[in-house]
Amino acid sequence: MRAPLLTLALASLLALPAAAQEPPATAQEPPASTQPAPPEGQDAETDASSAVPLEEISRFVLVFNAVRAGYVDEVGDHDLMQRAIRGLLLDLDPHSAYLQRSDAEAFEEGTAGAYEGIGVEVMPLPDGSMRVIAPMDDSPAQRAGIRAGDVIVAVDGETLTPASHEGRGPLRGPPGTEVAVTVVREGEAAPLELRVARAVIRTPSVRGSIREPGLGQVRIAGFQADTASDFAATVDRLHREAGGDGLRGLMIDLRSNPGGLLTSAVQIADDLLDSGGIVSTRGRIRIGDTSFSATPGDRMRGRPVVVLVDAGSASASEVLAGALRDNRRACVVGSRTFGKGSVQTVLPLDNGDAVKLTTARYYTPDGTSIQARGIEPDLVLEGGAANGGFAEAALPGHLAADGHEDGQPGQVLGGEKPVAQALAALRRLVSGGACAPPPEAPEAPAAGDRPAGQ
Repeated sequence: MRAPLLTLALASLLALPAAAQEPPATAQEPPASTQPAPPEGQDAETDASSAVPLEEISRFVLVFNAVRAGYVDEVGDHDLMQRAIRGLLLDLDPHSAYLQRSDAEAFEEGTAGAYEGIGVEVMPLPDGSMRVIAPMDDSPAQRAGIRAGDVIVAVDGETLTPASHEGRGPLRGPPGTEVAVTVVREGEAAPLELRVARAVIRTPSVRGSIREPGLGQVRIAGFQADTASDFAATVDRLHREAGGDGLRGLMIDLRSNPGGLLTSAVQIADDLLDSGGIVSTRGRIRIGDTSFSATPGDRMRGRPVVVLVDAGSASASEVLAGALRDNRRACVVGSRTFGKGSVQTVLPLDNGDAVKLTTARYYTPDGTSIQARGIEPDLVLEGGAANGGFAEAALPGHLAADGHEDGQPGQVLGGEKPVAQALAALRRLVSGGACAPPPEAPEAPAAGDRPAGQ
C-alpha cells in the first residue's frame, strides 16, 4: 500500500517556497546532454513543482487587493484568504475541500465512528446547501425522517451558504440540543422542516442475523477503522449460530452506505476472496497508483454471496461490490450505485487545517472506472423510491469518468421488499440456480387469438 507516499509527495509540494519552485529568469538551460533525467514515475511531480504561474498569481493579488479595498463591507485579510482558498478547491470537484482545524478533526472522527451531531452523511453543494448521501442507521436523522437524496437548505431557519460550513458545520452540536432542518425533497411541493435532537453518534458499522435456516444477513452501514474486524467476527458468529457446517449463503446489505475507509472495504473483500484483484487507483502522480489483491482464505468457504446495493451505495461500498462482482464471487442485486469512484487524500497543514484533495480514480478488477458510472447490478430490482437524479454524474462539477460516462441514476431501495428479493436470489444460488430468475415462458395464445397469416 503506497498511499502514504502520495501524501508525502503532495505535502512536499505544498511546502516548497515559491523561490524554490520558480527557476531564475536569467538561468540558461543547460544542453540536453547534460540535463539529468527525472526519476522514473516522477514526471508529473516535476511538472507540478518546477514552475509557478507568476502572471496568474499577480492577477490574483490585484483582485485580492481590490476586494479588500473596495468591497461594500470590510473583510479581514484572514477571512478573505480563507474564502479564496475554499473557492480554489470548490470548483475542482464536489469532494475536494479546504478543511479548517475543526472540520479536519470532524473528518477524522467520522472514520473513528463517534461524534456529536444528527447522524447523516452529506455532500456540500456550491450554493452552501447539502445533499444527503444517506442517514446513518438508527440515527436521530433517520428517526426524524431524513432520507437519502434530500437537500438540506436551512438549519434553524438560517439559509445555508458556503460560509455556513466554517467550523464544525451547522448540524454538529452538544448532545440533547435540538436543531430544525429544512429539506427539499423530490416530489414534495414545499420544503419540509424536520426537528432533530443531536446525540453522540456511535453507530456500529456491522450488524448480522440469521434470516432463515442456513442463510445469514450482514448489514454494513459504513466503513470505519474497525469495520473489517467486526465483519469477520459477525460472519464467524453467524456460522456458529447456523449450526452444523455453518452458513450455506450470505447476503450483504450495502444500501445507503456512503463509504468510508478504503482499507476496510479491501479487507472485507479479501475475507471473501481466495485470489484475484480487489481494486486499483490511478492518478496523475504515479507514486500514488496503488493496487490491492486478495490473499488465500475465504470466510464463507466458497458458498454463495449476494450483495444488495442502491443509489446510496457509494465509494468504498462500490469498491467492495465491484471486487466481488468482477471476481464472480457474488451476485450484485439492487439498482445502479452512486458512482463516487474518486480517491481523496487529506494533506495536513502546519496550522491544523487540512486540504482534502481528489488525487485518483478507483478501478474495479476488470479495469472499469467507477467514477460517474457506478456499479450496474447483475439483477436490477424494481420498486425503489425515486431519487431525483441522485448520482455522482448529476452533481455539478463532478470529476469526469475515465471513458464513457453513464449518468443514469439508480434508485433508493427502502424497506424489506429489496431484502426479500435479495434473499430469494441467494436461495436460488444455494440451490444451484442463477442469480436472476429464469424468464417466464410466454403463454400460447388461444386458438381464436392466433394471428392470421399475411
